Amino acid sequence: MKPFRLAANQPPARFYAGGHRISQFRGAAEVDTSQVVHTPEDWVGSTCTVNGSDSVGLTHLDSGQVLKEAVEQDPQAWFGPQHVARHGTDSILVKLLDAGERLPVHIHPDVPFAQEHLGSNHGKTEGWIALRDADAYIAFSRDVSAEELRTWVDTQDTEAILAAMHRVPVRQGDAIYLPAGLPHAIGDGNFVVELQEPTDFSVLLEWAGYPIDGTTDGHLGLGFDTALEAVDRRGWSSQEVADLFSTPDDDGIVLKQAADFFRARQVGAGANWSAGFSILIAISGAGTLTTTNGGEMALAAGDTILVPFASGDAALVGDVTAYLCQPPQ
Repeated sequence: MKPFRLAANQPPARFYAGGHRISQFRGAAEVDTSQVVHTPEDWVGSTCTVNGSDSVGLTHLDSGQVLKEAVEQDPQAWFGPQHVARHGTDSILVKLLDAGERLPVHIHPDVPFAQEHLGSNHGKTEGWIALRDADAYIAFSRDVSAEELRTWVDTQDTEAILAAMHRVPVRQGDAIYLPAGLPHAIGDGNFVVELQEPTDFSVLLEWAGYPIDGTTDGHLGLGFDTALEAVDRRGWSSQEVADLFSTPDDDGIVLKQAADFFRARQVGAGANWSAGFSILIAISGAGTLTTTNGGEMALAAGDTILVPFASGDAALVGDVTAYLCQPPQ
């Protein structure tokens, strides 16, 4: 089984703006940046759907087959026996995310909350790897009571919400771990590789000024009495927020805190890894991906490649730099 070069997979009509940088990254010949677009996410190698949809978000292979169906037909070829024994056909969700405007402050539920209230074994712990500089809002800087938070949400007091959060610079190459429950909002201009548990669960703390009705669509159908129980209302210190940031270690590994949910590694010439379901996001240069059972494939900045377990062990040659995204071991 050879690796698959993936086309862009951008769910339409998302409620926040963005998408131009995805087109530019992928080498589109012409990008009209004067027009506002609402395709800010490219779901790469996705077996997950947009919340509330049966199909939007799923990756289609060149043959037209849906990746999720292919995986279910032959899980061992895609993930290998060890992964299937431990995790079944559960994977990860990898995105290119282009924030054409600041996202609203929101949170994602953790696994226990998702199991109890959403019938899912996955919450949505996530991580960002920044491809350009911009700021973000991460965590409350002081303890926030349940009553205060509910008032902010009910009155849509965006000023108060943002004033109670850490505003932090995110620089190209930074990797940021975002545990489930942590309030956050990626800033206008951010362009990131985003890894997360394979769900689309979000609880909105603000929505004023965005084309979405948070009173209906902001609480996962649970009502805010329940949904806001998932929020981490603790005040985080500046050092605790700083500790969420990392850069590649000697092996290129980032986001080590998220190892129970996904793995991420910066790879370049000479890098190699054992057979396993992998998503490669090439960010610079050009080179060749070689696999023991799938042959060779040219790889250049802007490419997104899906490597099944059955392709075998893999390696990179050339001056290409990429992020290797994988499910937990």
